[in-house]
Amino acid sequence: MNVSTSALSLTVADVDASRAFLCTHLGYQVAMADDGFASLTREDAAVDIVLLRKGTEVLPAEQRDREATGLILALTVTDLAAEEARLRAAGAPITMPLREEPWGERLFQMTDPNGVVVQLVEWAAADGTEDPALRVITPAAEHVTVSPNATMTGLAAPSRGSAELSTWTVAMEAGATGPEHSVSREQVWTVTTGTLEVTCDDRTEKVPAGRTLVLPADRIRRIHAPERAEAHVAMRADGVASVPGAEGTRELPWAR
Repeated sequence: MNVSTSALSLTVADVDASRAFLCTHLGYQVAMADDGFASLTREDAAVDIVLLRKGTEVLPAEQRDREATGLILALTVTDLAAEEARLRAAGAPITMPLREEPWGERLFQMTDPNGVVVQLVEWAAADGTEDPALRVITPAAEHVTVSPNATMTGLAAPSRGSAELSTWTVAMEAGATGPEHSVSREQVWTVTTGTLEVTCDDRTEKVPAGRTLVLPADRIRRIHAPERAEAHVAMRADGVASVPGAEGTRELPWAR
């Protein structure tokens, strides 16, 4: 037997509701659709899904009124914590929070409007070639924050597997200047491209590529790029920013 593709057929009361859920939150695309029917697919290894409306005459008579209950649609993904954070921020109905089982399975569950349970899973290595505690993080588009002055790309963060530290890259175009602010935790900046001019407590330093700057906590600073520059930043993950004259603090989303 040679299987060229596979699909999971689900009988539901509201085809449109499940279709919207799968396309909005899990990146499925509609391959074919008609009244009471939708065929969904992805471009990767995820199983194709066929949605059929309960009672449709396409099904044998003894199956028409059955619904997809007691079934779990499980999808194995990479960077599970980031997926959980993305879906929670999007308002997806997470019905079982992220957890890790003793046998190395990490998972969380959502439930769609028709009661279909979708489980996202990530497995720790079990062949002895990798420490299960080791995390390899790949930058992704959802980890990028663009401000008027810089682009921050999140690397390590609690939502992506680190326990204490956050790291990210900063890219600034020539002439860009960030606002005055302070951060509640010490930061270490290593300039990797170009030069940054950093002012802290009325002292300004030019930091060229290859140099590292330590910015102490709770000091007002301003960062300027006289030429296009990039830097790698490390900080304790619980740091928050403050702006002079403004009330409250601001989280750094790329460090969370």
